[in-house]
Amino acid sequence: MAATAVRYLRSVGSPTAAARHPAPLSPTDPAPPRPGRPALRAVGADERLPLDPAEFRRVLGHFASGVTVIAAVDEAGPTGFACQSFSSLSLDPPLVAFMVARTSTTWPRIARAGVFCVNVLGAGQGELCRGFAVSGSRRPDKFAGVPYRPSPVTGSPRLAGVPAWIDCTVHAVHTGGDHLVVVGRVRALGTDDLAARSGPLLFHRGEFASLAPRDQAES
Repeated sequence: MAATAVRYLRSVGSPTAAARHPAPLSPTDPAPPRPGRPALRAVGADERLPLDPAEFRRVLGHFASGVTVIAAVDEAGPTGFACQSFSSLSLDPPLVAFMVARTSTTWPRIARAGVFCVNVLGAGQGELCRGFAVSGSRRPDKFAGVPYRPSPVTGSPRLAGVPAWIDCTVHAVHTGGDHLVVVGRVRALGTDDLAARSGPLLFHRGEFASLAPRDQAES
């Protein structure tokens, strides 16, 4: 993963650590800072703002998001995980992105497959989501009793009854702290108008929520 990060930094023109901090000439003769740039120094531990992980989650939980299931098929069969950190990224070329914890046991299987299908969940699919939110190490067969069909291009699982699906190949993977940022190239996509009538499944402040169907909201 470190090599991936270095390649990404070079691709966008950012200097690597070695370029930013040239080696000193000798232990007693440190290299001077580059002309026009201030000398760099490390931030002391007493200068960092303490951040409580629970408070971080509580505050960020006020941002409502949709819920998806990222699914693929490898040599062991279908696999997938629930994901709320999904978004569109680019129209030309068509790209989407999602974030996954680096500790995920499901992601390595999807990475090996090199393809995935994003299943956008609708209202009433909370239990389906919970089934895929369990760690793969605790529930290896998340697809037990879950109907699906192959997506048209990659063959990744397209779950039955979802309002929308996006069939993708893995385009790039970047490091992002304790998560990975996965970029997918969209190969096919579609909707189920009947399933979409119930509205989307949302996640807000640690709970599932849903919007009123469009016809009810407009009445």
